[in-house]
Amino acid sequence: MGTELNAKPHYLILDGLRGVAAILVVFFHLFEAHSSGHLDQVINHGYLAVDFFFVLSGFVVGYAYDDRWNKMTIGAFFKRRLIRLQPMVVMGMFIGAVFFFFGSDAMFPEIGRVSVWQVMLLFVIGSTLLPVPPSMDIRGWGEMHPLNGPAWSLFFEYMANILYALVIRRFSKFLLTLLVIVAGGALIHYAVTSPNGCLAGGWKLDGPQLRLGFTRLMYPFFVGLLLSRTGFLIRTKYAFEKCSVLLFIVLAMPRLGGENHYWLNGLYEALCVIVVFPLIVALGAGGKLSGSLFSKGCDFMGKISYPLYIVHYPVIYLYWNWVTPRHLPWTSVWPSTILIAAFCVMMAYACLKLYDEPVRAWLKKKMEI
Repeated sequence: MGTELNAKPHYLILDGLRGVAAILVVFFHLFEAHSSGHLDQVINHGYLAVDFFFVLSGFVVGYAYDDRWNKMTIGAFFKRRLIRLQPMVVMGMFIGAVFFFFGSDAMFPEIGRVSVWQVMLLFVIGSTLLPVPPSMDIRGWGEMHPLNGPAWSLFFEYMANILYALVIRRFSKFLLTLLVIVAGGALIHYAVTSPNGCLAGGWKLDGPQLRLGFTRLMYPFFVGLLLSRTGFLIRTKYAFEKCSVLLFIVLAMPRLGGENHYWLNGLYEALCVIVVFPLIVALGAGGKLSGSLFSKGCDFMGKISYPLYIVHYPVIYLYWNWVTPRHLPWTSVWPSTILIAAFCVMMAYACLKLYDEPVRAWLKKKMEI
């Protein structure tokens, strides 16, 4: 029999902020299709939402599990995390496999040479979240998960959970603080010396990209864990509204430094991750919602945030396939852009209700968790 662990109350504001960040990611990826590079993107720093997710994950994992290790085994912890995350990983890969064949050579140079069995093989591998090398790429973008690019961050999320369960859960606050300081220093160094002047990356299975992925993971996740352990919360009114606006501002800030001072943009992004994101989490965890409408809204946004993040990108591939070869500016297609974003939200909600929640309930019962 499994050990019964009662669910703890959610931080509804943090759930809502996760939803805000997921929606911003969707629009960032949509607008990205219209940009010519790093210097002219709308929601310019949208990829930093992943780093914000890592801070949230570290905080939530610490809150949910730090005081339970006296009655929970490592195996039980991994079961619970797999049940929470893995069903939607499989669904995201399935949607990516189905949508793959609607692409074209004009946007994805490898697609015309890909057979059905190759897609099926990558679906099976991707459903385990094991990354594939560039030699197995079927799209031409070099992604470790070519059926569903954003799954790279779930791979690193699992790495963080493994590190936490096997080693770092045993760290004292002092050792955890030292780890966070060292990881923060590594993050700043990478950001200001990056050849692109930004923290974008981590989705390719090679040395530089793996280094970037772990650099982006280590500070945010474990500073979130440190926030949970220290109980550092900031009490304020209208916390959800303030945090949502602040999150939008830092992600939508125009790129700094231009082509001549890449380090300035890197420094800005490092400060966002090191200072602003933990501040937002502390404000969100310490705040209270101003009414039942906000409570219901945050609950809804929290529930769809993960499904939205993990299923939206197969739709984005098709959007790229439509707008990029035709050089369509976003100002000419913005009604379609909004409709596509709304479709992604509806698809995420359908996946949540018709698949994710029933499958997780069945798995919990089957595994007696």
